[in-house]
Parts: sequence; structure tokens; C-alpha cells
Amino acid sequence: MTRFLRASPNAVFLLLAGYFLLNLLVRLAMPDSLERDEAQQILLSQWLAAGYDTQPPFYNWLQYAVIKVTGPSVFAISFLKNLVLFLAYFFYGLAARTVLKDRDLAIIATLALLTVPQIAFEAQRDLTHTVAVIFATSLFFYGFFRTLAAPTAASYLLTGLAIGIGLISKYNFALLPAAALLSVLLDREWRSRLFDWRLLLTIAASAAIVAPHVLWLADHLGLATERTMEKLSEGTTGLSSRIGGGFASLALAILSFSSVTVIVFAAVFRESLWKALSHGNRWTALIERMMVVFLLALSLLIVFGGAEHIKDRWLTPLLLILPLYLCLKVEAAGGQDALHLKRFLPVPLIVMLAVPAILFGRVAMAGLTGDYQKLNVPYAAFAAHVRATDHIVPAAILTTDTHLAGNLRLQFPEVPVVSNSYSGFAPKMAISHQSPLLLVWRFEPGAEPAAPADLLTEAERLLDGAIGTSPIVHTAELPYHYGRAQDVYTFSYAWVYPAAE
Repeated sequence: MTRFLRASPNAVFLLLAGYFLLNLLVRLAMPDSLERDEAQQILLSQWLAAGYDTQPPFYNWLQYAVIKVTGPSVFAISFLKNLVLFLAYFFYGLAARTVLKDRDLAIIATLALLTVPQIAFEAQRDLTHTVAVIFATSLFFYGFFRTLAAPTAASYLLTGLAIGIGLISKYNFALLPAAALLSVLLDREWRSRLFDWRLLLTIAASAAIVAPHVLWLADHLGLATERTMEKLSEGTTGLSSRIGGGFASLALAILSFSSVTVIVFAAVFRESLWKALSHGNRWTALIERMMVVFLLALSLLIVFGGAEHIKDRWLTPLLLILPLYLCLKVEAAGGQDALHLKRFLPVPLIVMLAVPAILFGRVAMAGLTGDYQKLNVPYAAFAAHVRATDHIVPAAILTTDTHLAGNLRLQFPEVPVVSNSYSGFAPKMAISHQSPLLLVWRFEPGAEPAAPADLLTEAERLLDGAIGTSPIVHTAELPYHYGRAQDVYTFSYAWVYPAAE
């Protein structure tokens, strides 16, 4: 494998392409039930909007475009995710080539993204907006480093595209270009890059991309920020304990994100890594300044913004650069060795086999462990039960559970699925006695055998208050995918008809 990777500059990308193709095939081999973020994407793909909820819309736009071509499917979900992740690794590899002279170190830096659990595993399991920001961050570093190393109009434009994409991928991405700007200002030679007319291309490109969402954001600021601030400050108590808890969560997030990578590099480079920590060059100094500015901004958010719970994946724009930074330190110290790549390669190769195996195994082995995953829930069987039992095509499906709504949309692609979590989607629904409204909710043991009040209230709104007779509740007890024979999952549903004229 070492010989293969050294044979061509693009060999590492061929290896990664094969890895992401394998992940796609494994996902297609699993049940056509959806994880939480996957279901949200299927649900939101019913319409195109400048904004949807607390997350920026870039990934939603991409998913909408793919589903417009393929229709709602597991393939559409997995194809897009693996394509975006591949492109993230691709541009990260190009960024590594831009600043590293040693080809082996560039290969190690690229494949070392697989040592970050949040990127290697969690991004494959069920993340969408974080996947977008991984891509945007890699693209930004490539454009940014190219602009500093050999500025061209194309590099300035590329940097602007990356900034625009990043800002509508995750709001915390804004800290990255801000940290880069301040860090460049502190370098006498590179400072001139900020006074180049081509910077206007960067500004124009980023502004054009974010403009539609900014206009939406101006009218929906509360919606976009409320849930995020709740997550940051959940359970706040006194000022000192809040600040202490905030810094503790930040330290834990940094450790969670970076510890595996640091351990792997220590095992591969050994004493060369420890010697390298005291060496550096302009690139490492730049990255260090960016890290300091980014962490200072997070510290201010903790002290003055009430942030008490920092999640590890929120640090992606900051810590994604870590593998490349460590390789730069090794190169600056002159510690690179031909044996390093040979020592390192077993790690990403094991990860490439382990990740799809674990993702499939946790679903396929659920019947043995009794630990049923979201993909084990039999949504397809429920859809088949409704069609076979009732012989009715619903005019629309209503549920207040977003995860359930996305799965129903996947199983009833020809039917609009409405969740009151997203009032922006108001499809035309010809509800009639021939095509009634279908209410679906998850069965709760011990609950009253009646449709939930919030669903009935929403149904009345959709039918302009003209509901017919009280809906009859039905249940469907269905076996899990890969489940034990005695274990079933229960859905509750009811048909709602309009009042007779």
C-alpha cells in the first residue's frame, strides 16, 4: 500500500474514493429506515427555502437538488454525504500539498482525518450540517493557503466561495475566517494580501452566497438562534459555576476531538514528534495564531455569552487543521522519515474497514444484543401494512415527530408529509373522503388509545376546523429489522375525514 500511495500524487484520493464508495454500498445494504438527521433531510427536501430552522441551509439545498433528480431515497442521502466527505478530504489533501514539501507527510495529513472520531465515525453515522462544515473548512484552508503562498484571482475567489459556503453550513464557521484575518494582519509580508484588489472577489463571492439566507435571517433571528442558545446554556446556575462549567466543557471537547489523533501521531513519529513541538515556521505560526484567536472568541462566549455546554463537533472549524499542523511541525523540525508512512498506514486502513463494519454490525446484531437502533425500526413494513389493510392513498400525512415524518416521507414519496415543527411548508392538500388525512404517531405503552391532542389540533387547522367523526385509532405491531421474533415496534395511526357538507 505504501508503494501504491507513493506511485502517484493522486493515489491517496483513489484510496479515499474507494473507501467512500464502500460506505455508500454498506448504507444501501442496511434497512431503508433513517437516522435522525437523515430523516430531517428527507422531510425538508419537500420544499426549497432560504432558511428552515436553527441550522443554516447549505446542506439542505444540496440534498434538495439531489432528491429532485433521484427522488427521496436512502441512495440520495448516502450518495450526497459520501460525495461531500470525499470532497472534504480531497481539498484537505490539496491544502496539505500547498504547505508541505514532503509527499509522505501530505499523505499522512490527509489520511489522518480518519483518526478524528467526529469525522471518521460520527459524520458517517448521522451528521449533515457538520459534514457541510467539514467540507467548507477544508475548502477554506485550501483557498486560504493558496492565496498566501501564490495569490491569484482564482485563489481569492475560491476563498470567498469557501467562506460563503461555510457561513451557510454552520454559524460557528464565522470564527474561522475572522481568526484567519486577524492572524494574517500580524504577519508583515502576508498582510499585503489583505490590501490586494482581488480581495474584492473574496468579498463578492461570499456575499453572493450568503445573501439569500441573511435576508431570511433578518426576519427569523429568534428561530435561528433560540435553540442554539438553549443548548449552550442549559442548566445554568451561578456565574462562577457557569463559567467553570463552560471552560470544563471546552477542555473536554478539545480532548475528545484531538486525543486519538495526538496518540496516533505520538505512536508513529515517536521522539520526532516531541522534538518537533519546539520547532515551527510561518505556517505553524499562522495556525497557532488562528487557534489562539478562535479559542479566545470561545472564551468570551463562555464568560459573556452564557455558553456552558461546548460540544466537540462545534470545534470542527478550529481543530480540523490539527493533523496538518502536526505534520508541519514535524517537517519544520526535519524529523520526517520514510518509515513514518509505513508505520502510519495500518491506522487509516483499519479505520476504513472498522467504520462500515461497526455501522452495519450495530444494526445487524441488534437482535442478539437487544439494543435496537433507529435503522431497526420497520417503517417500510408499516407503510406496507397501511396500504394492504386500508387500501387508501392519503392526501397528506401529519405527525409532530420530525424523525417519524422524514421516515414516512421516504415510504410515501408521492404524499406530502407535514410536521408542525416546520410551518413554512404548507402544501396544497385535496383532503376528501376518498383521500383523507393520515395521522401517525409512536405508540406509548399505557397511553390513552386516542389520537394526541396536538395532532388533532393541527388536523383541525389543516381542514379549517371541519373534522368529521372522531377518528378511529389503529395500531400496527411489526417486527424490527434484524430483531428477535418476540420483539415488535408499535405504530399508532388514524384516518381523519372532512366533515360532511
